[in-house]
Amino acid sequence: MRRTYLLWVTAAAGLAVDQGTKAIAAVAVEGREPTHALGGAVTFTAFRNSGAAGSFAPHATLVFTLLAFAVLAFIARVSPSVRSAGWAVGLGLIFAGAGGNLTDRLFRTPGFGRGAVLDFIQVGHSGIFNLADQCVTAGALVILFQTFRGIPMRTQAPTYSHP
Repeated sequence: MRRTYLLWVTAAAGLAVDQGTKAIAAVAVEGREPTHALGGAVTFTAFRNSGAAGSFAPHATLVFTLLAFAVLAFIARVSPSVRSAGWAVGLGLIFAGAGGNLTDRLFRTPGFGRGAVLDFIQVGHSGIFNLADQCVTAGALVILFQTFRGIPMRTQAPTYSHP
């Protein structure tokens, strides 16, 4: 029960931070000249991304919308059986990231299910991203770490030996 709670608190916090920063960026960054911070190491500039990371497949917005729904449904389905804090945090972060970008695809222009994700952070000469993207990346790294440590996501079903 505590692991499920941890998963949903992580997901809610990540989703809130992502949507909050996008709301600020939509007002303070979008339609303006790029703003540089930390000696130019970080640039805030708005970019509407209809594709996936790095503007991959910009005409497949509907596919990414459906994929995000599938990811959210999978995590919701397995959440009660997660028995590791690491898996709970990792899945919560992925839920936050997929949910944050799905929210953009559902409610931002050009329309429901076809909206473009608001990316607004650039570090150095990297691509432009948002905090939902970082949640997905961090969640994937946590899950990878759990996997390499041999920690299962769920409790194993009991095995029965035959006489």
